[in-house]
Amino acid sequence: MIISHKYKYVFVELPHTGTTAISAELRELYDGSKILRKHARYSEFLRTASAAEREYFAFSCIRNPLDVAVSVYFRYKTDHRGRYSEPRGVVTRSDVELYRFIQRTGADFSTFFRHAYRRPIPYDNFSREAHRQLTFVMRFEHLQDDFAEALGLIGIEPQRPLPVVNSTSGRRSDFASYYAPDVVARARWIFGPFMERWGYDLPPGWGSLPAPLTARVAFRVVGAIRRTLGNQLRGITHRRARSS
Repeated sequence: MIISHKYKYVFVELPHTGTTAISAELRELYDGSKILRKHARYSEFLRTASAAEREYFAFSCIRNPLDVAVSVYFRYKTDHRGRYSEPRGVVTRSDVELYRFIQRTGADFSTFFRHAYRRPIPYDNFSREAHRQLTFVMRFEHLQDDFAEALGLIGIEPQRPLPVVNSTSGRRSDFASYYAPDVVARARWIFGPFMERWGYDLPPGWGSLPAPLTARVAFRVVGAIRRTLGNQLRGITHRRARSS
């Protein structure tokens, strides 16, 4: 997470949405400094923020999950920056398992997709928790323009175009072309509710939203469970912190 007390903004870093480039740019040119941790949630910031800081311009980014899945696959396939062969940073056991699955089987994207999303759980991320509360949410699909717009809303004159860093190698830009016909229905079920929530359209030839009713119901139910468990875990953490 990045904060500037001079310009009164806080940037919430959502994974796979260009946050590495944005965070570096904010720190280098726009008085930003690190606070909490990378990918810290806005709710974490609010728990310790002063009354004045709670009024800061809060912004983040969102990305089409169909594109995210392709990008993640190629990061596993290429062992992006050696992150998965020697796990470090924000790397989970699931990340390592999927990386090893691809290395072991040579799986193409469709095979990876069927393996990674075999459980009937709709896609979601922590944007559900607070992105609706933020002042501005950029779209990865037009990040240059949206970042410039965010700076303008803060009252900052952009000094240069946003550099491209930490890009995923080895993939085509047309993410829809990686989805074989036999996985399209599954992809609509998995990603449809999230895409509907954030106003994304399905690729041409995939049909139209809304997602199937079963997917929308599961999205709401799983989201409620995640919120409940998240609140319980945060409560336990706070109680431990007070007693230590």
